[in-house]
Amino acid sequence: MIHLLLGVIYLAFISLGLPDSLLGSAWPSIYGELGVPVSYAGIISMIISAGTIVSSLNSDRLTHKLGPGRVTACSVAMTALALFGFSTASSFWMLCLWAVPYGLGAGSVDAALNNYVALHYASRHMSWLHCMWGVGTLVGPNLISYALSGGQGWQMGYRLISLMQLVLTAVLVFSLPLWKRQPGAGSSGEEEKSEVLSLRQVARIPGAKSAVLGFFCYCALEQTAGLWAGSYMVLHSGLSAERAAGLVSLFYMGITVGRAASGFVATAMGDVRMIRLGQSVILVGCAALLLPTSWSVQVGLVLVGLGCAPIYPSVIHATPARFGAGRSQSLIGLQMASAYVGTCLMPPAFGVLSERLSIGLFPVYLLAILIVMVCANEHANRVTGLSPVRQSAS
Repeated sequence: MIHLLLGVIYLAFISLGLPDSLLGSAWPSIYGELGVPVSYAGIISMIISAGTIVSSLNSDRLTHKLGPGRVTACSVAMTALALFGFSTASSFWMLCLWAVPYGLGAGSVDAALNNYVALHYASRHMSWLHCMWGVGTLVGPNLISYALSGGQGWQMGYRLISLMQLVLTAVLVFSLPLWKRQPGAGSSGEEEKSEVLSLRQVARIPGAKSAVLGFFCYCALEQTAGLWAGSYMVLHSGLSAERAAGLVSLFYMGITVGRAASGFVATAMGDVRMIRLGQSVILVGCAALLLPTSWSVQVGLVLVGLGCAPIYPSVIHATPARFGAGRSQSLIGLQMASAYVGTCLMPPAFGVLSERLSIGLFPVYLLAILIVMVCANEHANRVTGLSPVRQSAS
């Protein structure tokens, strides 16, 4: 039963990744059809992110009231409804309206599933869980391309993803009896004594601010790299737009493949070492991006993607060890919220910086975020007493 539930959770994370890459893939068709500026995609993205932040901050209360299984089923159902709404939208304001339930659904399921796996399963499963998210992000654009090439329009792509989400909702509903205490990484007794904490209470926990800042930096770095790498390769390295677009996909492929590979070594190495390994690889990648040749930039981009791979799942999996299982849901919810704040603010900030100064600052910007991330994570480890030795002993 443990492995059956784990399979359901993997499917849920594929469903979480499926819609994440849809807007970027479909927007070139959407904005022309609706007659709005291309920049309006940012408005929809910000509405989705705002809803995700709100639901992430409230995931602790929802999980305590409904349990992780019901929260996941309700969230996926809400996302399915929102995606179907997207497929029927005939104006921009309708897209904005349907973006609200999509964001609200994504945040709560993200936090609930991350906490559940962190408590009950080994770190390798956390890496593979986020690998499943990567699989979802790779499938979404292909479905949009299939719908467009078949002359059915971007609406059919959204409709197909909505149908897949509805099927998964049914699977989750039937799996509710499995969502009981499972033996694994966490202590079931600890989970029963979990607390619902306010933001002020979470902020007072030693090391919490540093952990949240580190997660903010990671997500800001990942999103900035994915958004601006193509422009950097075209404007700074002189590559064609077509070539750069293909290489940006390698960044996400590096994350997905890296997380699949991380699962085989994560348990043996422990979360602290995995985070440090990822940060070290990103550092090498940033150094390669600084070199003047186009091939070094390509290698650097792949390395940054591979370095990003173990950090997100390892930070989440380390949360119960850092702060205790009773506080983990509150901490993970806040970390999820900080992640979406980071993805909202930091990539546009670099856009402003590149316009006023130079796109050549791209690797320097990533490096600056990386330095803050390393300092924050190491401070959180020091304050909470988490070390490779302690974690392997536990």
